[in-house]
Amino acid sequence: MIDPKKIEQIARQVHESMPKGIRDFGGDVEKKIRQVLQSQLTRLDLVNREEFDVQTQVLLRTREKLALLEQRLEALESRQVTPPTAVIPESSVISEPTAAPEIIVTPDSPPAPSDKQ
Repeated sequence: MIDPKKIEQIARQVHESMPKGIRDFGGDVEKKIRQVLQSQLTRLDLVNREEFDVQTQVLLRTREKLALLEQRLEALESRQVTPPTAVIPESSVISEPTAAPEIIVTPDSPPAPSDKQ
């Protein structure tokens, strides 16, 4: 918000610059000038110097952080020569099924052992 002391100073200057006849109305004119100045300055959507300085400092810190991040990104990109290839773990690779051993029965061969007992 606008500093009230500044508004009073401006109102006093306006009051003193008025013709003598109007100044004789007294403090009411000065109060009215102060009210008009306050309402008009409020409509301008101004910020005070302190708030402006704080936001300036925030902006400077943000720019510094951005510059550091850009440097880190460039360093990472310069280290990366080729794009990374996808590595597939062996456990997820599907192998083709192996065929069951072929059993050939001839009249001379002994009977194949059975799994039933």
